[in-house]
Amino acid sequence: MSDDSSMLLDGLPVAFADGQTIMEAAMAAGIFIPHLCHHPDFKPQGSCKLCTVKANGRYVSACTLPAKDGMEVENNSPDLNDKRRTMLQMLFVEGNHFCPSCEKSGNCMLQALAYELEMLSPHFPEFYPDRPVDASHPEVLLEFNRCILCELCVRASRDVDGKNIFALSGRGITKHLIVNAESGRLADTDFSLADQAAHVCPVGVILEKRHGFAVPIGSRRYDVEPIGMQVERPATAGTPGTRDEQA
Repeated sequence: MSDDSSMLLDGLPVAFADGQTIMEAAMAAGIFIPHLCHHPDFKPQGSCKLCTVKANGRYVSACTLPAKDGMEVENNSPDLNDKRRTMLQMLFVEGNHFCPSCEKSGNCMLQALAYELEMLSPHFPEFYPDRPVDASHPEVLLEFNRCILCELCVRASRDVDGKNIFALSGRGITKHLIVNAESGRLADTDFSLADQAAHVCPVGVILEKRHGFAVPIGSRRYDVEPIGMQVERPATAGTPGTRDEQA
């Protein structure tokens, strides 16, 4: 592929390198495509489907489809944003998301995307699943009620940390996040705050104890600037900035 390969994204020419996905090309150009499960450090997975775009008239996942020269991609349209709102509404009712009382409020990608896409209500009946909290670890609290099954912690622990601390169990509506220990408790693993898996959760599942309100609500990442204006490499363990600033 030549160096001048480009696609049209909402009518704008966007150059891309050989092998880049639509998502990677858009982010490199500073264009926001809504997403939850995408992370630049991991192979694309296409779990959340929020990055669904129209490429040459077909619905596709922007994080998995390679960009092609001359491709015409539709991203920011009423039709696509309506579908994304519906997916967000389903994510909110499938878990227990109570934003006003959540430590991650203002740093939560799910909440930020709801604001970005003007989601005014959950719309569907709440499921209220019974998911016990794991407070066994001395440094970290696991609030399973907020899990959206993005698998970022699973991939980080497996592919980066080499520990396989987390996994998904069950199928369909019973699918849920588990800890890979005989007891099922995080304290019975070698999980550490130094792990990348400790800092990739886009919502409020993996929480550092005694740190929740170090940055006051109103001054947090998505309080300061909407998520659609923050097209950048997500902060991870070992990068500058406070943990409350990380996505």
